[in-house]
Amino acid sequence: MAPGARPLLLLAVWTLAAPVLRGAGDTGDGGWQRRGPGAPAAVAEEERCAVERRADLSYAEFVQQYAFSRPVILQRLTDNSVSCRAPPPHLLAGTCRRSRPVLTRPFPTVDLPFQDYVEHLLHPQDPSSLGNDTLYFFGDNDFSEWASLFQHYSPPPFSLLGTTAAYSFGIAGAGSGVPFHWHGPGFSEVIYGRKRWFLYPPEKTPEFHPNKTTLAWLQDVYPTLALSERPLECTVQAGEVLYFPDRWWHATLNLDTSVFISTFLG
Repeated sequence: MAPGARPLLLLAVWTLAAPVLRGAGDTGDGGWQRRGPGAPAAVAEEERCAVERRADLSYAEFVQQYAFSRPVILQRLTDNSVSCRAPPPHLLAGTCRRSRPVLTRPFPTVDLPFQDYVEHLLHPQDPSSLGNDTLYFFGDNDFSEWASLFQHYSPPPFSLLGTTAAYSFGIAGAGSGVPFHWHGPGFSEVIYGRKRWFLYPPEKTPEFHPNKTTLAWLQDVYPTLALSERPLECTVQAGEVLYFPDRWWHATLNLDTSVFISTFLG
């Protein structure tokens, strides 16, 4: 998104777990600590990762083997371990207090300061909640408001001819996720935490209810699928980047409190 664009953050109607806002002098797990009514959902990684991991991939190999045909998890592609280490929530709330996210389509929008979202709406995932009952922070970000974050981010160096990159910053809690959907190609890097991905090629529409959370789908639908009907799946670790090709169906499930940045190629 170009500088000067309307300051819009999409707050998808899916779910999060809440961090405790700790003081700047506190030690611990980066300031991230879950709170709220009930423990975060216990979600494990898949038994076997079905997405190939590649380190030191060249651009030619990327284009020839993955860009138009299949997803891949890229390692050592970027290094955001220091310059873009996920700050604890009290720093994000303080530096981005003026950002006003809204609910994403197809649901009604809600105009909300980012600080209020962090302090009041990061609740643990309830497996029985419907998608339109919960909030998920992710979407288009205005560079003028998020410049202090994006100026330290090293994006994936690969691109596709005729596309323009647009960044999207997200913060989510254990058990949260985005239900199945598709769009253009892009990259998703986990800065902090872990994110489990479920992917189908464009010609294979997954079985899902659009207003059920990914956690509910994993518990209710996934066990009933024949092995041949199950998606490609893998858990992306902090520091890894997943590439998904154009029009591939995908759903996500955050296994921990997670901070991530996606690069959409439009």
